[in-house]
Parts: sequence; C-alpha cells; structure tokens
Amino acid sequence: MAEYYADSSVLVKRHVNEIGSDWVRSLTDPSAENLIITTRLSFVEVCSALNRRVRETSITSLDYEQMIDDVTNLWESQYEIIEFTTLVVDRAKQLLEIHPLRAYDAVQSSSALLTQDALRVAGVPAFIFLAADDRLLVAAQAEGMTTDNPNEHP
Repeated sequence: MAEYYADSSVLVKRHVNEIGSDWVRSLTDPSAENLIITTRLSFVEVCSALNRRVRETSITSLDYEQMIDDVTNLWESQYEIIEFTTLVVDRAKQLLEIHPLRAYDAVQSSSALLTQDALRVAGVPAFIFLAADDRLLVAAQAEGMTTDNPNEHP
C-alpha cells in the first residue's frame, strides 16, 4: 500500500488508453490498496479532457457517457478529495509567483503541498506526486515532493 497524489492528467489515463494507462490502472486498482488523493478541481479537468476527446472524435459520445459514469462512481468511492479552499488559492498564488505554472496546475500543486504538510504533521510518510506534465513535475520537485510520471511507464 502506498499513497499518491494524482493530478487530472493521471486520472484521465485510468479511463482513456494512453502511454502509462496500464501503470495508472495498476496503481488505482482497489486490490492494490493505494490511497489516491486529488483536488476537487480534478473532476472538472477530467470532464474537460474527455469532452475534448469527443470533439476530436477520438472517443464517441457513448464512450464519454460510460467513462463519465465510471469517473463519477470512482470519485465517490476511491479518491480522497482535497477541497478548493482559500488556503489552496493563497498557496497557488504563491506558487505562480515562483514557478511557470498554468492556473489549474498551481491549484494541483497547492493542494498537494498543503496535504503533504498536514500528513507530515500527523507523522504520515510523504506521498508520491503523479502528473504527466513535465513543467508541473519540475515545480513539484522544486517544492520538495517526490514525483513520478506515468508517461515513463509505457
């Protein structure tokens, strides 16, 4: 059993076949008993990514409906959700002033860092920050997080 913070680029791989999808599915399989942490904002980002694939015709509308049902069910039962709070916003602003991040990536980093801080105070070992975005991973590493990229696990 391990603990992971997964950004939306990782969660999408659970539903869409891409490089790293098998690896993500193995980490998120309930039998692995891993804790998967993410921000509430990831739900919107996953929906956006799946809708983009419908518009680009890489998945059908029926595929989308099935995937979004699966996403919703998993969201309710398998992920530890970090809420979008003023603390998250404030930390995201600070991160944007230090790192060349997009807004939602700063929210992902902020959520992960605040969660990691809380876990550290509770004496829980640090999680691994998962993302398929090199810029986000570089910022996470600079902030002291251990990272992994599913694209490196074909």
